[in-house]
Amino acid sequence: QLQLAESGGGLVEPGGSLTLSCEASGLTLDTYAVVWFRQVPGKEREGIICISSSERKADYLDSVKGRFTISKDKAKNTVYLQMNGLKPEDTGVYYCAAAVWACPVTVAPGPYYGMDFWGKGTPVTVSS
Repeated sequence: QLQLAESGGGLVEPGGSLTLSCEASGLTLDTYAVVWFRQVPGKEREGIICISSSERKADYLDSVKGRFTISKDKAKNTVYLQMNGLKPEDTGVYYCAAAVWACPVTVAPGPYYGMDFWGKGTPVTVSS
């Protein structure tokens, strides 16, 4: 079965940048779409951005468009989230999750948010 592990989170100053990694193991990502999520304490988990098995992209959050970029390294079986111009409101726990083939049109609340596999998350804190 597919397993996912996030890394790269930490403390960063406003305006700074971070790159998060989502390393897959057990199976390749050749047949999976990967979605980055984040969750702020007291708020609902929200989808951010997706890359499909064919490397098509989907954006879900207007607040991060133009600042966050998703990419995939097939050789390393890893998906990345590059975050630029970070703001305090970007603070939260960031998760990667996978589902077969295609990015969902929308990421809506529900059991597992429509995803089949989840990582444990990595916290990101944006503060001076």
